[in-house]
Amino acid sequence: MHPLPKTLHSRLFAMLLLSMLATPSFAQYTGPVDASIATSVKAILDKPVDDQNVILKGKLIKQISLEKYIFSDGINQITADIDKDDFPLAPINENTLIEIRGEVKKDLLGAPEIDVDTVRVLK
Repeated sequence: MHPLPKTLHSRLFAMLLLSMLATPSFAQYTGPVDASIATSVKAILDKPVDDQNVILKGKLIKQISLEKYIFSDGINQITADIDKDDFPLAPINENTLIEIRGEVKKDLLGAPEIDVDTVRVLK
């Protein structure tokens, strides 16, 4: 039995590696949420706590700079700082219902913002 040619061996290894990297896991916990996690924009605006975890459902209603957006939960609005790498592959517009997860960022003088870690499109 002859061993595989080196180029074929390299190609097979590369294909195997790419297939493993290109298979993201989308399973998420759907049970109860810790009470210290903010789940409304109003709660954040009323009593902002720096680095508090947030899980918010709503829409990005406007982009105001390269990575800053106005997020609305349907009642109140807050600025969300979202890196382009944190967006899902699905396109998002002002009518797309999403869930954002991240942390509150509160400066001494400015309004609180959300530093977003993940964006997920909701059905």
